[in-house]
Amino acid sequence: SIVVFDEIEKAHPEAFNMLLQIMEEGHLSDAKGQQVNFRNTIIIMTSNVGADTIKRGPNLGFAFQQDDAAAYESTNAEIRKKLMDQLKRSFRPEFINRVDSIIVFRQLAEEHIRTIVDIILGRVNERLAEHELVLDATDAAKSWLAKHGYDAEYGARPLRRLIQMEVEDKLSDAVLAGEFKPGQTVLVDVEDDQIVLKHPEMAPPEEAIAAN
Repeated sequence: SIVVFDEIEKAHPEAFNMLLQIMEEGHLSDAKGQQVNFRNTIIIMTSNVGADTIKRGPNLGFAFQQDDAAAYESTNAEIRKKLMDQLKRSFRPEFINRVDSIIVFRQLAEEHIRTIVDIILGRVNERLAEHELVLDATDAAKSWLAKHGYDAEYGARPLRRLIQMEVEDKLSDAVLAGEFKPGQTVLVDVEDDQIVLKHPEMAPPEEAIAAN
């Protein structure tokens, strides 16, 4: 089984005593002496300790390009060191020493956001299959969505809402208006720095090739 403690730093001190017993002995005993076995349990704890350190640092998500890989790794290593120092100040040594692995999640890089764009658009495409429509997108559209859907503080969370507003909502209106019919392909593109939906034959050849 898997047990998740979200934002463990906000837990009551007694909760840490409970976790210490679980991690040390592999079981938890209540006031009546009854035991709960945790030997086949994975315990995951999340924490926002040090989040301000990441926010104050450079915007790793888009500041570093492919040719700055060394700087990207160096900055991540520096952030990890600072976060580990803050963890040691926030949690008791005996608690940290019983944790098998501490993972510092890096900020998303641009290529990661593009991958998430592809995943979300793919799910939209799956739903459109019920209406016999196919969704495609140019590289320009994917880059636009990745750029406008990323937030240094919230990561890729705004991306889902952005795609819903800029793609799904616009597509729903277009279908209701009869602009797209079953069996057709909807091409997501960018014009005048705005997302537009069009028929593939309306796109310049180079855009049509990029979309495929």
